[in-house]
Amino acid sequence: MSKVLMKGNEAIARAAVKAGLDCFFGYPITPQNEVPEYLSKLLPDAGKVFVQAESEVAAINMVYGAAGAGKRVMTSSSSVGIALKQEGISYIAGAELPCVIGSVMRGGPGLGSIQPSQGDYYQATRGGGNGDYHVIVLAPESVQETVDLMKEAFDIADTYRNPVMVLADGLIGQMMESVDLDKPVKKRNLEPKTWATTGMKNHEGRNITNSLFLDSNDLEQHNLKLQKKYNEVIKHETKFEMINMEKAEYVIVAYGTTARICRSSIEMLADNGIHVGMIRPISLWPYPKKAFDLIPKDVKGIMVVEMSLGQMLDDVLISNKGRHKVAFYGRAGGIVPEPEEIVEAIMTFDERVVD
Repeated sequence: MSKVLMKGNEAIARAAVKAGLDCFFGYPITPQNEVPEYLSKLLPDAGKVFVQAESEVAAINMVYGAAGAGKRVMTSSSSVGIALKQEGISYIAGAELPCVIGSVMRGGPGLGSIQPSQGDYYQATRGGGNGDYHVIVLAPESVQETVDLMKEAFDIADTYRNPVMVLADGLIGQMMESVDLDKPVKKRNLEPKTWATTGMKNHEGRNITNSLFLDSNDLEQHNLKLQKKYNEVIKHETKFEMINMEKAEYVIVAYGTTARICRSSIEMLADNGIHVGMIRPISLWPYPKKAFDLIPKDVKGIMVVEMSLGQMLDDVLISNKGRHKVAFYGRAGGIVPEPEEIVEAIMTFDERVVD
C-alpha cells in the first residue's frame, strides 16, 4: 500500500479516473475548481473526453447525452451550480441513466460564500427537480473515504442506472491528507449496457433514451418501476457507522467533516466521565433509519450536529420515531464548529431539545 499526500478535490478527480471515467462535463465554481482543473489534464492524456461547458445547464445535458451512449460520465460543481443542474438530474433519473455528480458544498443561500457548509442537504436528498425520483447520495468523512466512495459510486450508478452524488463540504475539498488511490473497494457484477444508444444497423430494435411519457398510465407504470428500484437501493445501499455505542448516555448524529469534529468532542466528553456515541450516516439517501433501531433504550437523548440550521434534523426526527429526546446544534454561513462547542451543546442538552 502506497500513500500520497493529496488535496480532496484532486483526490476526487484521480479517483474518478481510477474508476474508469470516460467523460467529464463541467463549469468552474469555487470551492471545487481543482476537480475540473486536474481532469482537464488527466482525461485527454488518457484519450478520454473533457469539456468545460458554457454553463452548468449545458454541462448536465452533456452528461445526459454521454450517459445515454453508455459512457462512464461525471460532472462536479458546488451549491448554486448544482442548483442549476437540477432539471437535468431529474431528466437523467427519469431516463434511468447512470452518472456521478461531485458536489462540494459552500455557504448559502444564493451566492453565499466560498466557505465550507452542509447547507445543501435538502438539495442533495430531496432535490430540486420535478417528479418522484431519487439521487443516491454518499457523504465522505475524509479524503480517503472520498476516494473510496468516488470509485464505488460509478459501480453503484451502473448497477441501478441512476445518478449518484458524492456530497462533500468545502473543507474536505480543500484539505490535504494522505490517501491510497489503489485501496480496493467493493466490486459488483455489472451487466453489459445493452440499453445504450450506441447505434443499430438498419435502425431495427434501436434503443431510445427518454423520460417523456404522454400516456398517464404509461408514466404511472414507469414511476412504479422506479420506486421498485429505489426500494432495492434502500435494501442494499444504506451505509452508516456506529461509534462508541456500548455505554452511551447520549448519541450524536453527524456526517462528513462535522462527524470528524464530533469524534474529538466525544473524546473530550469521555475525559469528563460522559459517554457519548455517534451515528455517522454515510448514505444520506437512502438515509440509515435502521441505525436508530440500534440505539440503546436507556440513552438520554440524541444530539444532531450540522454545519447548517437543521436540515438532516428532519430525517433524524423521522427515524427516531419519538423514542428519544432530540436536540440540535448547528453553525451556518461557512463557520466550522469547534469541538468545545459540541461539548458545551451536550452539557446543555435539555436547553436544545426540539419539539
